[in-house]
Amino acid sequence: MFCPYCKNSETKVTDKRDSEGETRRRRECLKCGKRFTTYEKIEPPDIKVIKKDGSRQLFSREKLKSGIIKALEKRPVSTEQADKLLADIELKLETKGKEVSSKEIGELVMKGLKKLDKVAYIRFASVYRDFQDIDDFRNVVKEIKE
Repeated sequence: MFCPYCKNSETKVTDKRDSEGETRRRRECLKCGKRFTTYEKIEPPDIKVIKKDGSRQLFSREKLKSGIIKALEKRPVSTEQADKLLADIELKLETKGKEVSSKEIGELVMKGLKKLDKVAYIRFASVYRDFQDIDDFRNVVKEIKE
C-alpha cells in the first residue's frame, strides 16, 4: 500500500472495520504522518456462462439484476429483498465453478422468485421459458397452486 500523499510504501493500520463483503482500514503513513482510508473488497471469480447455443459469455451481475428487477417491477418486494436474492444467487454460482449454464442461472432465479413473489415468478418464467400461448401460463399457475 502506497501513501497517496508522499508515495511511501510503509504504512500502518490504525483502525479496521469489517462490513458486508468489505473491509475499511484507516492507515497512517510512517514517513509523512498523514492518514488515509482504504476499502478492500473480495473480487468474485470470473464465471463463464454457457448459453443455449453453446457460446460462452462472461457472467454479468448487472444483466442478472436487470432481469430480477423487471420481474419484481411494481410488486410489494423491497429493494433489500431483491438485493438479498441477487446475492444468494451469486454465492451459489461462485460455488458451482468457473462455468455455469444459463439454464442453471434461470432455474436459481425462478426458485428464488417463487419463494419471494408468485407474480414475479410467473413474469420471469414467461420470458425465461418463452411462453407461446395462454396454456403455458395456465400450466405455471397450476404448478404454483400445487
